[in-house]
Amino acid sequence: MDAAREELPAGPVTLRRWTAADVDDLYRVVGESLSHIGPWMAWATHGYSDADALRHVEHVQEEWAHGSGYGYAIRLGHGALVGGCGMSNRIGPGGLEIGYWLHRAHTGHGYITAAVAALAAEAFRIGADRVEIVHDVANLRSGAVPRRLGFTEVARRPPQEELSPGEAGEDVVWRLLAP
Repeated sequence: MDAAREELPAGPVTLRRWTAADVDDLYRVVGESLSHIGPWMAWATHGYSDADALRHVEHVQEEWAHGSGYGYAIRLGHGALVGGCGMSNRIGPGGLEIGYWLHRAHTGHGYITAAVAALAAEAFRIGADRVEIVHDVANLRSGAVPRRLGFTEVARRPPQEELSPGEAGEDVVWRLLAP
């Protein structure tokens, strides 16, 4: 696969590769959204420190360097950080899994749908033959995104990661094939 671009236009938002300059914003935005994302994201369940933000950005940089994942900050046109998203090669050769989260004050504006559409297009541009989104069955808002974008539900399975407080313990797997 080719390398992903470091900046992607996504309608009302821009996706930009995480950098060290983003650590303070990441810490603040996640901290403001713990009650919103904590029920669904194991990494946000027990709080989030500035050291966690730094570790995340460093991890993303390592993934970029190895071509194993591509993490992005989701920013509004004027630059305000509103969330994060990314794609990683953890679903096997030729595939990329997309994940996302959004600040609680910015839901309902189509930002995640636009970000995921841009990520899927980028995944196919760099050579993926499929992209997948996995979410807990109880996370209805997260499941609305792949549905809106034409993904197909392909499986329900036990969770592959630690359960978060809002999760029911059944993952839904959505797939979109390359055009």
